[in-house]
Amino acid sequence: MALRKRFIAFGAVAVLLALGFTSWYLTAPPSPPDFAQVKKDYQPSDAWLLDRHGDVLAQVRMEYGRRCVGWVPLDQISPAVIDPVRQAEDHRFDTHGGVDGIALLGGLRDYALHRIRRGASTITMQLAAKIDPELMAQRGRRGLKQKWRQMRVAWQIESSWTKPQILEAYFNLVSFRSEWLGVQTASTAMFGKSAAHLNRYEGAVLAALLRNPAANASVIAARACRIASETNCQPYMQVATSALVRGLKPLMSETLAPHLARALVHRGGERVSSTVDLATQNLVYAALATQLSALSAAEVRDAAAVVLDNESGDVLAYVGSAGPSSTAWAVDGVNALRQAGSTLKPFLYSLAFEQRLLTPASLLDDSPVNLETGAGLYIPQNYDHEFRGHVSVRSALAGSLNVPAVRTLLLVGLEPFRDRLHDIGYRNGLTESGEFYGFSLALGAPEVSLLEQANAYRTLANAGRWSPVRLRAGDERATSTQIISPESAYLVGSILSDNGARAASFGLDSPLSTPFWSAVKTGTSKNMRDNWCIGYTTRYTVAVWVGNFEGDPMHNVSGVTGAAPAWLEIITALSRGSEPASPKAPSGIVQSRITFHDHEEPARNEWFIDGTELSEIRATPTGLGRAHIRAPANGMIAALDPDIPVAHQNVLFEAEGADNARWVLDGRDIGMASKKQLWVPRPGRHRLQVLSKDGKEVDAVSFEVRATVSEKRGPINR
Repeated sequence: MALRKRFIAFGAVAVLLALGFTSWYLTAPPSPPDFAQVKKDYQPSDAWLLDRHGDVLAQVRMEYGRRCVGWVPLDQISPAVIDPVRQAEDHRFDTHGGVDGIALLGGLRDYALHRIRRGASTITMQLAAKIDPELMAQRGRRGLKQKWRQMRVAWQIESSWTKPQILEAYFNLVSFRSEWLGVQTASTAMFGKSAAHLNRYEGAVLAALLRNPAANASVIAARACRIASETNCQPYMQVATSALVRGLKPLMSETLAPHLARALVHRGGERVSSTVDLATQNLVYAALATQLSALSAAEVRDAAAVVLDNESGDVLAYVGSAGPSSTAWAVDGVNALRQAGSTLKPFLYSLAFEQRLLTPASLLDDSPVNLETGAGLYIPQNYDHEFRGHVSVRSALAGSLNVPAVRTLLLVGLEPFRDRLHDIGYRNGLTESGEFYGFSLALGAPEVSLLEQANAYRTLANAGRWSPVRLRAGDERATSTQIISPESAYLVGSILSDNGARAASFGLDSPLSTPFWSAVKTGTSKNMRDNWCIGYTTRYTVAVWVGNFEGDPMHNVSGVTGAAPAWLEIITALSRGSEPASPKAPSGIVQSRITFHDHEEPARNEWFIDGTELSEIRATPTGLGRAHIRAPANGMIAALDPDIPVAHQNVLFEAEGADNARWVLDGRDIGMASKKQLWVPRPGRHRLQVLSKDGKEVDAVSFEVRATVSEKRGPINR
């Protein structure tokens, strides 16, 4: 009998041991990571864009399920929060090995006696649940198996981590309220300060939040007062109330360059160094804000600006939106495409200089002109609707006259000018052929971005050498390519810096005038929707845009009154203390004294590309001095009217400057091109040429005549 009892007892022990071993095995948690791995895996919800010196330009939230601004070392957390948290959550933290046996037994007693249960989880056990999501409470409670696993992980942590490491990880991973993860985030959100600067009232309030993060101010204050063992709870009530009110507002981030930040940072925790200079960024913001305030009555809400370092191509300022009254602040005005206006004219004239078709002294006819296109007549006007007769190229470009620019485009050609614009970086919006834009290409019909504008003008500042801009401080600097000849770039710069040459249009005391050498051009798009002012010194290029992102027009605001004052303030501040020198003339440039035969303009010293210089300037009697077909327009489509006799339907052939030249239609000579001809049309495609007396083609157009069908007569002119 005794033997049987011993056998039963032995079997029971064996079963218990087997059950215990099985339970231990089945509830074995994975080994927790070490402290270094937890810290490495910590992923802030925000990313930071830094300036070239390491200062914060923008803090961008990349994750919206939680908010954690960054890991903070234990020695940068105030004892004013560490001590009350330890007192409230785990006052025997220093003496236990991960599980507080006394607290655990007290919890079991409360459970057995149906008392209000007190928490038995230590700081280490709470940390275990933060590290392993499977140990997190489900619907506010943990099952026995989950609790047992949590305890085992806590023992493992205590066996391999130091106490300071446990505290540091805990304060960075614990949730205080709502989405705020970590003491640094909660301190910033509730008190507007770092965790290192918390006082005893604020620290106690944070400690009180851990037990019930969603509690109201009175509950939090009462618990904070108990944690601090004080009888006067009024200070805690005041701190808790103001902290919760402040916490209702979004956690604000630095916003000095939000648009650039969106372009450069892509994941939480990134710290991207840009080429932007914080002081320059602040300067540009202030200048734009001042100008927008001055334009508030003119229905202007938005502005953007870019500052480039000419030599390196570094973007020193990138302000995508500066309008306090903006209704579309998320639009990036630096990269948004807007109509260029007159800002493309310098590149048109530089091409004419390179081709030696014009010089700064050449006279152009600023008089009414009607240009036929396939869609009808194109009739360019100057911005003031006045005409000045013969004007020099210097006066035409400096004064931003439209008709001379269109005449220059006729000389240069649509496709060569379109290709030149593409080569100097106008690519995002310049997607069509020159023929698509037509004569309006000279007046800025294509859409361009502010950054493209700035870098194109930087090309002029760098003697015609183009290279891409640099936004990231760590990127290599690209090699430059000679796009515009140094000579023509210098001539354009000479004109754009000539305050006297633009005085007729802008006056001598305009925002385009600086006390040091600078070259600048303004532009205004159709219906006053966009104002541009782009200019450069030998060191910096500054581009400013003013308008409304939604595209509604401004009220009587031009480039010189809209964008130019901000440009002047920025370029002047950048040049203060180190006045920029004027550029040196390249070796292929000469200066000559010129007079105008009919006194169109006063005598002056003028710059020329070597070999093109003149001493006396005369107007060419026959327009631009080269034969040009005025009608029909290239690409024209004409349709015959079946109700009008064909003999009474004529197509006008007219040429300008075609003395001693002849008309050739579809390979057949049809007479002198100096005389207008009325041609009886024939259906089909046709090519009309003007040939010089030695048989060389001077100009040519292609057009088409289409027959129509009469319901009464049937097909005609087949």
